[in-house]
Amino acid sequence: MSNSSRFAVAVHVLTLMAWSEDEPIKSEQIAVSVNTNPVVIRRMLCELAEDNLVVSQTGSTGGSRLGREPGQITLLDVYRAVECAGGFTLHQKSPSDQCPVGGRIGAVLEDVRGEVDSAIEQVLARITIQDVVLRLKPAASRSEMKKKRTAPVVHLNKPYPRAVH
Repeated sequence: MSNSSRFAVAVHVLTLMAWSEDEPIKSEQIAVSVNTNPVVIRRMLCELAEDNLVVSQTGSTGGSRLGREPGQITLLDVYRAVECAGGFTLHQKSPSDQCPVGGRIGAVLEDVRGEVDSAIEQVLARITIQDVVLRLKPAASRSEMKKKRTAPVVHLNKPYPRAVH
């Protein structure tokens, strides 16, 4: 698989939006959760908007929210929106065609890469953003119980707290 974290960040962003339901979230709030710069988030939101996964609104009451219901957005949709296909990269320079391995390895590895991509896509197509939210909720509930003893509670059905600058 790719060494990029773009897919993981995109799933994080969309899950945060699903968690917040219909409340638009500002890129600054998302950046706090992801622990990155808001500019990185805004660029990603543009990519996600191109595939109608998010809708954004400017202004003081603006922000971004899901473009579809969380159960209608598969992880494959997200993957295709932010990643290039290909589980691994082939040779950067062509191997020697004089060698019995070098002359044919590219074609063999291309076939293997196709099988890898197909397997990845099959798994990602079965999982939705709603599934990710449901997987998080039990862990979040336990985590919130522990935090009650040491920190203010963030309500699970509210948008992520705003960043303080």
